[in-house]
Amino acid sequence: MKSPLLITTLLVVFSTSFPAVGKAEAGDAWVQPMREVRARFTGTPGTFAHFGDSITVTLAFWAGLESQPRNQTAEAARAYELVKSYQKSDCWRGWKGPEFGSNGSMTVRWADENVDRWLAKLNPEVVLIMFGSNDVGQMEVEEYAAKTRSVAERCLKNGTVVILSTMPPRSGHVEKSARFADAVRKIAVELRLPLSDYHGEILKRRPDDWDGALPKFKDTPGDVYQVPTLISRDGVHPSNPRAFADDFSETSLRTNGFGLRNYLTLLSYAAVVENVCSPR
Repeated sequence: MKSPLLITTLLVVFSTSFPAVGKAEAGDAWVQPMREVRARFTGTPGTFAHFGDSITVTLAFWAGLESQPRNQTAEAARAYELVKSYQKSDCWRGWKGPEFGSNGSMTVRWADENVDRWLAKLNPEVVLIMFGSNDVGQMEVEEYAAKTRSVAERCLKNGTVVILSTMPPRSGHVEKSARFADAVRKIAVELRLPLSDYHGEILKRRPDDWDGALPKFKDTPGDVYQVPTLISRDGVHPSNPRAFADDFSETSLRTNGFGLRNYLTLLSYAAVVENVCSPR
């Protein structure tokens, strides 16, 4: 019987969903491979690293979850309590910056060049990897996929469990960013990794007006992040309207782009903690 708490956002081509908090089932393709990776881990349990660009290094991502979000579903609340009790406190906001694998304007080339150094310094139990928003303007999908795979495989070799995330759609690069997202989905299938499908969840919630650079949003008051959709007025970064900060309501999850990413990451990490790091 399926767990009552399901991560419907963690998708691979041949699977419909993965359980969040609850006993994993034999058919969950990533669970046993990640348990085998975790068996090689030599570091500190509860360490969670994030490798990425400006969408990752900002305190709008993950740091705000140090305090409990508003309007959580029972599923999200249970995932939050699990993560809050398990993750090391430094990983909420302290593990940010170039020495921790996140910096503005970076691409997966930077990660490919530096991941061994980050792993030596941090030796994280779990890592979330998301690049792409800068990459789409600087490389083709073949290079992006090859370097993403390289970074993931070196983390796995270290004994670090990998959660891959698809990039958000980018204004002006809609089709190419979709190909980049598909490449990450394919790598997750091939390496049997958990996947946080940020790109897919944005399009699911706002298929026609996710892009804050659209003319309909040009007169929205406030800075570029205040638009009431999932990508900000610059067409690149997630939005972060103040009215929906730290809010997991359905309205917020289709309005606040950083809120949606935090929600998806929370469910992804909770699933890994429950089913890999400390399985019952």
